[in-house]
Amino acid sequence: MSRPPVNPAGVPAAPDEPRNGAGRRSLAGRSETVPAAAKVVALVAAAEATALLVAAGWYAYELLSGSPVLSFWGAVFTLGLLLAFSAWLFAVSVFLYRGYRWTRAAALVAQLFVLTVGVPAITSGLVLAGLAMVVPAVIAIVLLFSNKVISHASRTGGAPPAL
Repeated sequence: MSRPPVNPAGVPAAPDEPRNGAGRRSLAGRSETVPAAAKVVALVAAAEATALLVAAGWYAYELLSGSPVLSFWGAVFTLGLLLAFSAWLFAVSVFLYRGYRWTRAAALVAQLFVLTVGVPAITSGLVLAGLAMVVPAVIAIVLLFSNKVISHASRTGGAPPAL
């Protein structure tokens, strides 16, 4: 990726452009600082991905230690799903932090999945485990629709047009 041209004289090109690159603006004209709300949503997604990775590790340990299962290949498939969803959530977290547009929808879908597990956990008597899932998911959903996250997550993946 090429860098924008640098003014060799060291004088700001515009009156509002700071010296020494502090608070630089991207090519799209928006600030490169990440809003706190986007950081919180990215951290929630990363924490959920880590929890899925830990669950996959525990599931693999139980599978390899000889725990009885009805279908061995079904258990291997479930392990693969846990690992794939964990990797997907880590990618969502990283690219949301970077400001890519597609991550808002992906993070919303992930939070809705968490809610579909967390709410029944609360109603079945696992209140602490359910709250540990529901509270971050609700916070992430609310922050995903804040103006700062919407404006931050507006970057597209493609290169600028050639002509």
